[in-house]
This record gives sequence, structure tokens and C-alpha cells, in this order.
Amino acid sequence: MSSGFNLHIREVLERPVFKRARLIAGANGLDREVGWVHILEITNVAPFVTKNDLILTTGLWLHHYEQERLSYMQQLIRQQAAGLCVELGTSIENIPEEIIELADQCDFPLLVFEQPVRFVEITQDIHGLLINQQHQLLKDLEAFSRRLQQITLQSTDVHAVLHVLYEYTGYQIVYHSSVEANKFCPKPATTEEADELTFFYRKQVEGNEAAAQEPSRFPMPGDRLLLSQPVICLGETLAYVGMILPGEQPLDRIVLLLDYTAKSLATLLLRMLFLEEKHLRDQNQLIQDILSHQLEDEEAARSRMGVRPAKQGEVLFIGGIVELEYPDSALRPDRDRIEAEEQDLLVRLRALLKKHGLRNLLMQKGHRIYILCARERSASGDNAAALKQAVRRIVESLRLTGVGLTQPFSLHAGFGSIRPRMTDMHKSFKEAEQVMEVSRSVELMRSSLFYERIGVYQLLKAIPDKAFLQSFVEEQLGALMAYDKEHHLHLVQTLDVYLQYMGSKNDTAKALFIHRQTLYNRLDKLNEILGEDFLEPERRICLEMALLACPLLS
Repeated sequence: MSSGFNLHIREVLERPVFKRARLIAGANGLDREVGWVHILEITNVAPFVTKNDLILTTGLWLHHYEQERLSYMQQLIRQQAAGLCVELGTSIENIPEEIIELADQCDFPLLVFEQPVRFVEITQDIHGLLINQQHQLLKDLEAFSRRLQQITLQSTDVHAVLHVLYEYTGYQIVYHSSVEANKFCPKPATTEEADELTFFYRKQVEGNEAAAQEPSRFPMPGDRLLLSQPVICLGETLAYVGMILPGEQPLDRIVLLLDYTAKSLATLLLRMLFLEEKHLRDQNQLIQDILSHQLEDEEAARSRMGVRPAKQGEVLFIGGIVELEYPDSALRPDRDRIEAEEQDLLVRLRALLKKHGLRNLLMQKGHRIYILCARERSASGDNAAALKQAVRRIVESLRLTGVGLTQPFSLHAGFGSIRPRMTDMHKSFKEAEQVMEVSRSVELMRSSLFYERIGVYQLLKAIPDKAFLQSFVEEQLGALMAYDKEHHLHLVQTLDVYLQYMGSKNDTAKALFIHRQTLYNRLDKLNEILGEDFLEPERRICLEMALLACPLLS
């Protein structure tokens, strides 16, 4: 598709109705685009002029004082009008020199008809030409869209879609993906040129929030321009399709072509993700074997997952659980819709894992998704920290998914310790379960995502006999709980805050929003029930552990 659908002053002068027109100023502005034609005789023209308007006038405004005449021209120039056509012989006989000088200074085309003309013929001719061009543009866009639709219905060939865009524009096309190999159409002459384009995308486009949502322009070396359009699937930018233009070009039509192409590519990617999801369901058994601790051969386990054998390089593994929690009212009216949204979330999760370069196994069980991530250790950087950072970003993206859905959900997540052996991943999943239990039970631990962040709760969750923990809490805090239940004095809460603030009465009163005298009365009651030695180190440790265990038991 040619980009020559734009009408410029240069082409307007070649129209039959402009045979008697003469350009007297602004010769350097002949490439100004003409979008519409207006007839204006008033002096306050700014509110009625839009960009690329060609103005027709008999020059009545030239009868005003010099400053008003200049103001008329300045308004047209500020509004980025395409040009001005003045008819001589009806209202005026010539154009003042200061008007001609101003038009030349601003490269603003100034045309004169030295004999009266019918403005209606000019508007009909130019408007008809513009409408015909727009009609032709729409026909070409429709043909372009049909070709893309045929490709997306017949195959999952990304290169075929890029080739159609190249045929319609003739410019270099770049496909930069975070889930598959980059592609070029046509293929660059050298590997260095392809690497240069890839490096430019990584440096300038990736990480640019605006470029990840909307079409963006990036100047390139050699007076070139990169026009980039994001390819978005399930709210996540998985790739970019770009076009390299030689210098400034009319962009409106090209942006439309890129938008059509990006939507077709999104359809292909989404289909490939769902096909992959269907294929990878067979790997559920591997996670099930890990959870039941049935994997003993490390090499066999890695082979089933498709990661590098242990003897060829170290791989870091981490296991985690993501769980969706819906309001009780959401589970009954639209169960089918919830299942569809859970499936979309699973596909998006897999896409995010690919985007961050993590090999993975996923298994959905009810509202839970079990995740096993693998990442090869590199020579540079803190590999464990990089793996955790990637996991953290993935969970943050997933939490944003629940906003605005027909059945909004809360997302809970927990991940165990990073380990170098896949056969130890049953421990990581068990730790992930503990992280989720602690983060849901303890307010201060709500943001905890990794096992090492739950601190002393590792010890509390490691106690196998819950009855023993219940007995310990009852022994340490039972009397206070009984008194609170009968008198509603909040002694357990007061003790908890008092210990947190290291026995500071002033800070404790402020944190509880109570008067100091009220706090003194409660502390007296604590002394009476617990004994005056409750701040002694050994006794205090027992009380603090019991306070930490309370949320887990409830």
C-alpha cells in the first residue's frame, strides 16, 4: 500500500480549478498536507481553523489595519493551516508586502487568483478528491485486513503476517518477541544489522511503559524512524511489531496498518499459547509425582521437565502455589465464567513465565495453581535474587488481573526455598503451603511471598502436633483470654503491643489509642494474672511465641 494518499499543496496546484492560481509566497511549504477546504472572511479565524485546512478568501480582512492583517495570518500559521488562497479583483487588488514576507518566513503557501473564481467549484473538486482518497484507503485497509484474517485462520505463521505488512509498505519490518525468536522481513543483509536492531529494541523500547501500551516513535541513527506497536495478549505485552521508516513519513495510514498487524499477531500468539497449554497438561503428572515425593532419580526428573542435566550445568529450582479466592457470592451465579477466567489466568501465567525466561511446569487443581520454575545459573549476578525478582514481578502482574473482571478475585501466593535439585522440590512446595497459611493468618505477614521471609513462623509451622501448640498457647495465655472473653478488656492485644514496643508505656498507649491511665490499669491487671515476672527474658519469650501462634490456631 502506498502512503501517497495524502494530498499536498503541490498536488492541489496541478488541479484544473487551480490553473489560474499563482504561488506568490511560501514556496518551501508545497509539501504541506491538505485535509479540508474552508471559506473564511472573518478576522478572528483561529476558532474555525484546524490543522491542514486550506483557506479560501476574497481578502476582506486586508482592508483592516496592518497589525490586524498580520494577526489574521499569524492565526492561520499557529493553527497549522495548509495554506491561503486569495481572490483578487473582488475586494482587493494586491497583497501587501508584509503579508508576503510573513508567509515566506514561515514557509506558509500563499496563492492568489488574479481573476474572480467560483469557490464552490474549488471546494467540490478538493473535497471530492479527498473523499475518494479516503474511500480508496478504506478499500485497501479492508483488503489488507482480509489477507491477515485468511492467514490467521489457516496457520500460526508469524512470518507470513509480517510479509503481508512488508508487501503493503515496502519498509523494513521488525518483530521483537519476549516469548519466541525475533523475526525480520526482509531478513537483514548481515547478522550485525539484525543484532543492531535487536539491541535498539531492548535498549529503547523494552521497559518503556508508554511503548508497551501504545504505538510509539523512536528516532534511529541515519535519519531513520522506528514506529513500534505492542502486541498485547490477555493484557500482557508479549511482543512488538515495528517498521523502520527513512526519515519523516505520513504516519496515519502506517499506524493503522501496524495496528491491524499487531491484532493479527496477538490472535496467533493467543492460539499458540492455548495449544501449548493443552499440550503441557500432560506434565501435570510430573508435579503430582513431586508433591507425593515419588521422584528419586535427578537425571530422569530433569529429563521429564526438559532442563539441562545436572552434570552439564547448575540449575536453580523453586516451587510455589498461587491460589484464587472468590467472594462466596461469586461461586454460585456464574461458575462457567469463573472457570473461563481461571483458564485465561493460567495461559497468562505461562506467558509471563516465558517472558521472564523461566522454564516451568504448571498444574491447576481447583482454585490452586502449582508452579515449578527452573532457571540456569549464569556467571554474572546473584542468580537466586534474579529468580526471586522475576517471581515477584509475575505475582504482581497476576494480582492486577483480578481488577475489573466480572468475578473479581483475591490472589494468594507463596514460594518455598530455592534449591539446586529437582528431587527436593517437594520440600519447596511444602514450604510454599506454609507461606500461604502464614500470610493469610497473620496481618504483618500479608506481603510475605518467600519462605525465608516468614521468620519465626518457620518454627511454629514445623511443629507437627497442632494440639501441642494449642496446649502451649492455652498454658501461656489461657487466663488472659478467659478474662478478655468475660470482661472485654483487650488484655491479650495490650500485652502484644506492650511487648512489641519493648515495654514503652508512652508508645504502647499511642499505638492502642488509649489514655495512659487506662494502660496503667491494664498493666496492673496483667501483673495480677500473669505475675510480675512476665517481662523476665524466659517468660517473655514464651509469651511472645504464644502470641505469634495465636493467629495460626484461629
